Amino acid sequence: MSFLYPFDANLNGDHMPTVIVEGPKIDVEKKRELVRRITEVIKEVYGIPHVTVLIKENPPENVGIDGELLLDKKRG
Repeated sequence: MSFLYPFDANLNGDHMPTVIVEGPKIDVEKKRELVRRITEVIKEVYGIPHVTVLIKENPPENVGIDGELLLDKKRG
């Protein structure tokens, strides 16, 4: 997960955290739960009303670990 803090002029000069989650493909119901739960924690910890969550799905043919594609590791 990554955290960014873009400036949002609509928040009176406050920063709005953006959480980026990179991982394998998941169904839309799991995405809803992931966004809801991450948002709850960020709001609680930061005490702010606005949080952006971005989900980036990475297929195994686009991920390399230790010099080998994840797709190939799954086959082996």
